[in-house]
Amino acid sequence: MPTYVLLIDWTQQGVASFADSVDRYEAARGEFEGMGVSFKSIFWTLGSHDIVGIVDAPDGETLAAALLKLASQGNLRTTTLRAFSAEEMRGVIAKAG
Repeated sequence: MPTYVLLIDWTQQGVASFADSVDRYEAARGEFEGMGVSFKSIFWTLGSHDIVGIVDAPDGETLAAALLKLASQGNLRTTTLRAFSAEEMRGVIAKAG
């Protein structure tokens, strides 16, 4: 299953209700699992982004749907990066060579 890195930033609304952040994550995790997307890990961070998550999803379309549903609540914006394991990267290299 493909792995994705989520760079998550709070909107002004999200910052205003920062105390609910962990509860919002737990609720989202349940909704994501219902769509076939599973969180491998999540971290609240300092620096350029407020939260970094690692998720597995069946495909990009499924993840996009889950993230759109989440973003529609108005608390965050996301940037999504497709992540490759060493084994997957070997396959990419083989196709390029």
